[in-house]
Amino acid sequence: MRFVDKPGFLRSAMGGLPRPFWALWSGTLVNRLGTMVMPFTGVYLTQARGMSVATAGLVMAVFGAGSLLSQLLAGVLADRIGRRATLAGSMVATAVTMLALGYSTSLLGVTTAMFVLGLVIDAYRPASNALVADLVSPSERPRAYGLLFWAINLGYAVGMTAGGWLAGIGFLWLFWIDAVSCVAFALLVWRAVPETRPAGRESQGGFGVVLRDRVMMGFTLTALGNAVMYMQTVTMLPVAMTEVVGLPTGQFGLVMALNGVLIVLVQPLVSSRLGRFDPSRSLALGLAVMGAGFALTAFVTSAAGLAATIVVWTAGEIVTAGLGGAIVASLAPAHLRGRYSGMYGFAWSAASVLAPLTGGVLLQAGPEALWFTVGGVGVVSAAGMLVLGPAIRRRAATGLDEPAALSAA
Repeated sequence: MRFVDKPGFLRSAMGGLPRPFWALWSGTLVNRLGTMVMPFTGVYLTQARGMSVATAGLVMAVFGAGSLLSQLLAGVLADRIGRRATLAGSMVATAVTMLALGYSTSLLGVTTAMFVLGLVIDAYRPASNALVADLVSPSERPRAYGLLFWAINLGYAVGMTAGGWLAGIGFLWLFWIDAVSCVAFALLVWRAVPETRPAGRESQGGFGVVLRDRVMMGFTLTALGNAVMYMQTVTMLPVAMTEVVGLPTGQFGLVMALNGVLIVLVQPLVSSRLGRFDPSRSLALGLAVMGAGFALTAFVTSAAGLAATIVVWTAGEIVTAGLGGAIVASLAPAHLRGRYSGMYGFAWSAASVLAPLTGGVLLQAGPEALWFTVGGVGVVSAAGMLVLGPAIRRRAATGLDEPAALSAA
């Protein structure tokens, strides 16, 4: 067996990206390795703080309300005070809020901390997306965003495993490790990533520009469809598989791990190749494949059947990885990249509220109603991308020669 081409593969998959991008990538990985609190929030509220399931659900809804505001506010800050300051500041604020939540014992204290955590925990995303757009040339952005997606999934998989073990020892460990990882991310970005915000353009436009951009708003609706589909994996899919199909929770968790394994193993192999194709067409393909995978879930009666559908929609997820951020970067004026990224992030925050609300109603009507509807959302979103494609390509063509901000760093 020959491995002569391995250096060439590594260069195509990892090479050619600026050093500050790798600092951002490393910080993202460290942060996600320490992401242990959020996956176990419901368990923490009910077991460690003695809340009823209904009360815990209300507290987590307060977190969702903060998350809805987070992306829009963070997008404005990324354009006004800078990408680096917004990212580092949000990470420090997240660390402080994590510890406040971990040591809060009253319902008011926990609820307040959860709302603030919703505001700050993902406020780094618009700044991070804008940084990549500022630092990386347009032709390399799909690969760069895809590598960030890979780092998030790798870190999350390890963090989930470690978090489950540490939760058995004591929940405070989760809060401290999460807080330390946030501070490490902030320090790494502050020291190794230059500020890239274009100077002297703060007053030229605002969210009004974003809202009047019909291509961006159309793409935001498509992103909402993508997000509503994906959010079923953490909202209705566990309920449907354990309560309707009857899979044991341990078996369900083991099969779901296939999603993370496939992303970690396959996504780096294909990201550089997918970057050669038109992003809007590739995204349409990925959305259609995801929709097909979720539609097939209506026929699942066993763990093997679930695994087969996971392979299908994970393939679509891998195709879409990083393409959304690259398209937003091509649509946004340089001085408004934070706001455009914030609007894109808002679609995902809104989906975290819409997915369980609509999914719960549809699942009550029957598994077929839920999964055929979700599959239909994927097909409609794919069609929307094909309709938007020509306008996105025209807008992207104006920025093909745009220099990356790294050249000045």
